[in-house]
Amino acid sequence: MCLSSLIRPAIIAVLAVMAAQAHATPSLVVDADTGEVLHAEDAGLPWFPASVTKLMTAFVVFEQLQAGRIGMDTEVVLSREAVRQIPTRSELPAGSAMTMEDALYAALAGSANDVAYAVGETVGGSRAAFVKMMNETAGRLGMTSSHFANPNGVFDREQFLTARDLAVLALEIRRRFPQYMHFFQVGRIVIGKETILSNNDLLTRFPGTIGMKTGFLCASGRNFVALTERQGRTLLAVILGATTDRERSERAAQLLTRAFDGELRPTGTPVSAIANRADRKPVDMRQRLCSKATAAYEKQQEAAYPMGLGGHASYLGAPGEFLSHTVTSWPTATAPAKVPVPTPRPAYP
Repeated sequence: MCLSSLIRPAIIAVLAVMAAQAHATPSLVVDADTGEVLHAEDAGLPWFPASVTKLMTAFVVFEQLQAGRIGMDTEVVLSREAVRQIPTRSELPAGSAMTMEDALYAALAGSANDVAYAVGETVGGSRAAFVKMMNETAGRLGMTSSHFANPNGVFDREQFLTARDLAVLALEIRRRFPQYMHFFQVGRIVIGKETILSNNDLLTRFPGTIGMKTGFLCASGRNFVALTERQGRTLLAVILGATTDRERSERAAQLLTRAFDGELRPTGTPVSAIANRADRKPVDMRQRLCSKATAAYEKQQEAAYPMGLGGHASYLGAPGEFLSHTVTSWPTATAPAKVPVPTPRPAYP
């Protein structure tokens, strides 16, 4: 028997396993009032968070606001380092300022990475000091498999969390800071000439949704934390690693619909009891989502999650108008001076 005839079945078997596992990304549904799990799949698996990182940034800021150490009128100034943050930015120049209130809208509803970075610098005194506050807070909340490296979710291999930890964080925001939940309900931010629209389709397409945050990196896929109120109940859904915006929104809406309809029932397990997989490294989705293999992977995902595609029912309604907020900014005396062009060196014979 030739070697190729022995190897080929093994390769086919490996590919079959990969295909079966490819769409099994983390998901979680929790009763927000009781903390009880209704559905969990790979909820303890470490994942790159992308912009859902900003939920921890928000929690740290809300604590400082509640303690009176800062106020909604505290000035947030965009540093040179802040304006280098990509991809989502306010497009304001370094030295631009806004109130903390407007900065929270820009960072949470608009997911502006430059503003979120500046918020961290303002509250912590530096990025490093704010990150320390984030990690200390994660420890206090019992987020046992989370580590933060920046305030905005820009890719860093040392920044990761789990669906379980993310749910714990989101539930604590809702429980401790109901007065700040309006920041998560806005979906349209106007900053100067720029308009930033939220990727949270459920805000207008799934009645009762009141937040919270989306995120995307090639390494993470499309992440989502959705909070929805219906029938006297509040449910939280977490999706990590979705392939497209459609898949992310439809998967969340499907899980929430099933939960509200009673198909997903309480398991008797509190979300805090889900075991985190500290032995695993974060899954890197870049080859699946940002490479030559992406088209094939998306086709596979469409077969696994066809909701909303042609011929398949959608769990979402027609798009509506987002709630809007306009950010006011101004230049400050700390704006970097325009650097003059150096005088050319004389040409000596």
